[in-house]
Amino acid sequence: MNTPSQEDATVTHHQIAAGGVRLHYVAAGPAQGSLVVLLHGFPEFWRAWERQIGPLADAGFRVIAPDLRGYNLSEKPLGVEAYRLQTLQQDVSNLIRALGYERAHVVGHDWGGIIAWALAIRQPEIVQKLVILNAPHPGASRRAFRKPAQWKRSWYIFFFQLPWLPERVLLRFAEKVLRGVNPDAYTENNRNLYRQAWNQPGAATAMINYYRALKPFQKREEVRDESLQVRVPTLVLWGNLDAALLPEMADGLERWVPDLRVVRFAQASHWIMRDDPLRVNKFIIDFFSS
Repeated sequence: MNTPSQEDATVTHHQIAAGGVRLHYVAAGPAQGSLVVLLHGFPEFWRAWERQIGPLADAGFRVIAPDLRGYNLSEKPLGVEAYRLQTLQQDVSNLIRALGYERAHVVGHDWGGIIAWALAIRQPEIVQKLVILNAPHPGASRRAFRKPAQWKRSWYIFFFQLPWLPERVLLRFAEKVLRGVNPDAYTENNRNLYRQAWNQPGAATAMINYYRALKPFQKREEVRDESLQVRVPTLVLWGNLDAALLPEMADGLERWVPDLRVVRFAQASHWIMRDDPLRVNKFIIDFFSS
């Protein structure tokens, strides 16, 4: 299958001060195009989107794919507190404004999707349209974690609470989790680039601190549905073969997201944008163009 790649677009690399953190990002597409911000997850960096950036740029969008704080070439603040969800969300809104925009289409996968959900909930004025790839809405996540099956899939969250040991095994763990359904999803060149990103000074601890900041052993307060509402048009693309998240996490989202479309990919894993890039790209472009 001929799949789109990063080389399909002219990409430029940039550094920008977004609030209190310096972020690295790549940019592609016409400067006058509507802004699309692509947010990667764990354990990736901007190259998570190398099969999406070119097609989105060719469709006329201004595409920005940052390394989230702590990842690859972005700044890596010290301490767990620097990786609270509210701080990560504010990084994205600061980035959009620092680029000179008031609003953006936002696409998020995994941790990038968790951040994108938070941004749409807390700062909907910044999000024009939202696309989520295999990342749970906070309400759906609370519901799913009442089931032992989800706890079993999420064992690594608890492992990451340990001191120093997760950092020691991160490289092997990260390579293992990137094995998707598509055997061609990650070439050896991809793997080398990822290894370079993971071996950046401070990167291992920063990446794991995303999970340490969750405080999974603390009692969760009951949150009213009204505080979890997403009032922007939303498209959820979900790979049903996700090894970490139960498929039902994409069920019943209308409770919190009135303007919603959910598309399931029966043969895609958690790494849906690599497993089936042509369909993922078409859904995203059609959604943002409508």
